[in-house]
Amino acid sequence: MRGLLVRVGIDQAYGRWNAPVDPGDGGFVYVPIPEGPHTRFHPKLDRRFPEFVPAVSDFCGRLGLHLHDDLRFPRQLLTCPMHLDPDFEHRTYGDDGSRRGAGLRTLAEGDLVAFYAGLRPITHCEHRLLYALIGLYVVEEVVPIHAVAKKNWCKNAHTRRSNAGAGDVIVRAKKGVSGRLDRCIPVGEWRAGAYRVRRDILKAWGGLSVKDGFIQRSAVAGRCGRVASTTSSATPTICGISRALDRPFFGPLNA
Repeated sequence: MRGLLVRVGIDQAYGRWNAPVDPGDGGFVYVPIPEGPHTRFHPKLDRRFPEFVPAVSDFCGRLGLHLHDDLRFPRQLLTCPMHLDPDFEHRTYGDDGSRRGAGLRTLAEGDLVAFYAGLRPITHCEHRLLYALIGLYVVEEVVPIHAVAKKNWCKNAHTRRSNAGAGDVIVRAKKGVSGRLDRCIPVGEWRAGAYRVRRDILKAWGGLSVKDGFIQRSAVAGRCGRVASTTSSATPTICGISRALDRPFFGPLNA
């Protein structure tokens, strides 16, 4: 079994904001990055940031926070289309198969894609950002974008585009064992002048293809050297992760 570690979600480079996390219990909101200014969509297939407002409002309400006053969410994003990828509702993930997502092409059924994000703690935390796993896919299949039927274009950010890249690929994940985590799982620490995967986790994973576990924005997804499997054949485990659920990003935050 092989695994890829992929950074996703809004950040300072793509959206100028980091989604919130409660470092006390791991509760978080997944917010995707904005689409590029030149992106074109198939008719009625664009997705926009107001869709996430119910989830983040629920998060704020439980903690007595205000979306704009406390979390400083950029109001201009509310008028922008979003790049909803991964799409946890449909259990898909797309990428440029000739560049950043080249490793996706080599994945086979049963391999893993672990998603992580740089989240902003809402209370005092050891680090300014909390780098944590937010989702897990068990691969069902990887298909080139041109093989996706029109009826399924609505199921991923790349297939919603009318000007998608010819080399793009789409990962489809297995139902029942893939999805967004209820609670994020911190994996990062500040070490040697950058955020990196903790040494104990690096050891458990058998290392990554990036230098010393570097997990800040990079062009190539890290590849886990090995992935531990659980005693149950139904649910895969990465360093104790077995809490992936089928749920959309705008759904309830708690099980």
